[in-house]
Amino acid sequence: MYLLIKNSGRLIILIAAISCNNDKNQSSNNLKNTTMENTIVEKHIQKTERITGPAGKIHIEQHGEGGTPILFIHSFGGSTEHWTNQMKHLQTKTVAMDLRGHGNSETPANNDYAIESQVKDLEAVVNSLGLDKFILAGHSMGGSVAIAYAGKHPDKIAGLLLTGTPGKMPAEQAKPIITSLESDKYKMVMNDYMKKLLTNAKSETIKMETEGMNKLDKEKSVSIIKESFAYDPLPAFKKYTGPKLIVDIAGMEAQPGSLHNAFPEVPYNIVSGTSHWIQLDKPEEFNKIVDEFLKVVEKK
Repeated sequence: MYLLIKNSGRLIILIAAISCNNDKNQSSNNLKNTTMENTIVEKHIQKTERITGPAGKIHIEQHGEGGTPILFIHSFGGSTEHWTNQMKHLQTKTVAMDLRGHGNSETPANNDYAIESQVKDLEAVVNSLGLDKFILAGHSMGGSVAIAYAGKHPDKIAGLLLTGTPGKMPAEQAKPIITSLESDKYKMVMNDYMKKLLTNAKSETIKMETEGMNKLDKEKSVSIIKESFAYDPLPAFKKYTGPKLIVDIAGMEAQPGSLHNAFPEVPYNIVSGTSHWIQLDKPEEFNKIVDEFLKVVEKK
């Protein structure tokens, strides 16, 4: 997804590969030690563990059992929490991972956030869990990681679901954005960006994303944005020929570099009245979309 942002009297385009929420939910620590409350916690988070990846430990959560597994990947600045509503809803095995430098996963020592490097983290998770065939769902930058993995391992993917995921950012548009972010205008540019991105967001989403954004330092943010701009998802997206679905908010299909415009034949689902975080703002509607996609996958 791309957004138009006003900055110093000129219009720039900023990729919506950035969402924010590094803050892990500690609500379970506040629950009273009662049988009912413990049951709720156990149902919500069935199992958590840290897997050894190429850049450090990777935090994952697993919920449910049976069916075709679904693996969720959050956006920049997010965590497994972004998929809580979906993991609680689905009656199948679900897995969510914290990308490197996010949530409870370790930060790479060399500040490497290349999409290809993050694919190696995903490979480590898949191999550790022994997933032979699974559905991959990614949001924004997490969608780019999902596309890259699906193009590299098409035989392992039963279906690919993407939400708010960008296409290729043209170099002539990326350069001035990076220059602005590397300058002393960084905070202003990011603040303008967040205002646009959070349009129509629920108060809970605004609070979550604002707190998450405040915890992201400039060096990490600029590094991740550069890598997101540099990645071209089109070849890998074309290589994976299984069931696909693109979910986005209204108007994003008209943005430069839209993944939908590059692949108009791929099913495209629009959700109105929500921010970039559809799964957080309208979980019931998003869950229905996921349910319908699962039916399509199961028919293949």
